[in-house]
Amino acid sequence: MTPIAGLKSRLFDFTKYFFNELLVHTQKPQKIDLTDEYPCPCRRRGRLIPIALTDAFGCNRCQQIFVVQDNGYAIEQLSTNYPYKRAWRWSGHQWVVITPSFGKGYVPLTLVVIFGLVFLLLVTMLQSPISASVAFRVITAFGLSMMLVFMLWLACRR
Repeated sequence: MTPIAGLKSRLFDFTKYFFNELLVHTQKPQKIDLTDEYPCPCRRRGRLIPIALTDAFGCNRCQQIFVVQDNGYAIEQLSTNYPYKRAWRWSGHQWVVITPSFGKGYVPLTLVVIFGLVFLLLVTMLQSPISASVAFRVITAFGLSMMLVFMLWLACRR
């Protein structure tokens, strides 16, 4: 075998591994085996150990309990201080966070209500230096309301 043929063979093996292992397996969630151990998704180097006679796992480091959901394809943190429950899917190599959809939860509705109330308040209370210009008051109130909602949105993303 020539050196170039060997290099081509190794390059082919690498691309085959890259596309098969890294890309395909990270996109498809794998079913969680209730008898197997997994790394803790809380990133504290703990191990998830199955809890006997339940569909749950317990971490030996952070003492959190995770319940298997979604027909065995996801785990959900049981006790949490977050406004929404944190959930993960197993990719075969690591946990992938399941982000809640934008329609679920109270954050979008809260932002819309706050925007509406602040906008109405500013339009009615803002005294324009140009007394005849209602458009100036509306544009100013809209800008200030959008800045407030943007700051709240940034705070909620964290």
